[in-house]
Amino acid sequence: MDYSPLRTALADVVAIPVTPYDADGAVDGAAYRALLRRLLDGGVKAVTPNGNTGEFYALTLEERRLVTELTVEEAAGRAAVLVGVGHDAATAVEAARHARAAGADMVMVHQPVHPYVAQDGWIDYHRTIAEAVPELGVVPYLRNPLIEGAAIARLGEECPQVIGVKYAVHDATRFAAVARDAGLDRFVWVAGLAELYAPSYWAVGATGFTSGLVNVAPNVSLNMLGALRAGDYPGAMKVWEQIRRFEDLRAERQSANNVTVVKEALAAMGLCRRDVRAPSKPLPEPRRAEVAAIVEGWSV
Repeated sequence: MDYSPLRTALADVVAIPVTPYDADGAVDGAAYRALLRRLLDGGVKAVTPNGNTGEFYALTLEERRLVTELTVEEAAGRAAVLVGVGHDAATAVEAARHARAAGADMVMVHQPVHPYVAQDGWIDYHRTIAEAVPELGVVPYLRNPLIEGAAIARLGEECPQVIGVKYAVHDATRFAAVARDAGLDRFVWVAGLAELYAPSYWAVGATGFTSGLVNVAPNVSLNMLGALRAGDYPGAMKVWEQIRRFEDLRAERQSANNVTVVKEALAAMGLCRRDVRAPSKPLPEPRRAEVAAIVEGWSV
């Protein structure tokens, strides 16, 4: 297969849409579609339904399928769709096959949550999923600093449809080494820690980055992308400074409010409810006002 269109889509801002809920706590399909249209109209070229910002682990199997189907329908060829899959291998395979049937382009494989992960076992897990959907691009989501570049390289040799890596280890030096050991040009390296880490990861090999902030301000994320592509690091860092407080709020206490802050911003803009599911929690009132003030300053 020619994976070049999918590789191009990954070398961009990879949006992780939120999953809005209605007053009864169910997935609000109409609000979700509207939020997706806003991303697409804003210029986003890749979306990941069922990502962590979409509360993947708080959704039921039926809800994850619904979100997948809504995303493919709304994207309608305007953006590549890479569906988040995970849990045990059988569940991940089932979700990947559903994504294929729905018309998705790729799957992003959430890092295995099993507490005991061997290098060879990590390869086996991803190979099982990749071999089940040879027609789709596959992107491992890597948060474990102990997974070596050699393991990623071997997975790529055995599964040509593994075309990218979402790397989300808080260590740019480690990323630089792993990317080169695995194959800097063999995979599309996506900075999986969003805008605050994008400049440092870009400097050593990333060509795309994920974003939850893009739900709120697509233009801000795309401005950073444009600066990075142009090699304008001072320009990228101006965006970095603009969004720093917002992203710091999301990162507090091991990212306890990662989704909460994004949904609070969207609620302040009247785009969806602020509701999140446990173990996340809505912000207290003083922080709500701070988030609203930040977003107002962005003129979105």
